[in-house]
Amino acid sequence: MNTVFLLVMLIGIAGWITSTLSLRVKSLQTQADRAERRLALLLDHLGIEEPEPAGMDEVRALVREDRTIAAIKAYRSTTGAGLAEAKSAVEALAVTEKQG
Repeated sequence: MNTVFLLVMLIGIAGWITSTLSLRVKSLQTQADRAERRLALLLDHLGIEEPEPAGMDEVRALVREDRTIAAIKAYRSTTGAGLAEAKSAVEALAVTEKQG
């Protein structure tokens, strides 16, 4: 009986810790997003453009060759971006490359 009680207590405590950490991470993400927006506004106000990371020439070449997956992988390794961000960026780059 004591073992079952301890197990239930441990599961409850683990759930509480998990939910607390999840809320904290969400709060930190919100703060980071807000800081990024403010920084973007400040850079825009000052007329400063963020320099393009080295390695984007390779990404552009892959896009021109219609090697989208390879371009996404190269973009991720060049910028450290996540999969969704890299996919969006490569798709936008493909549109730009086709226009120009």
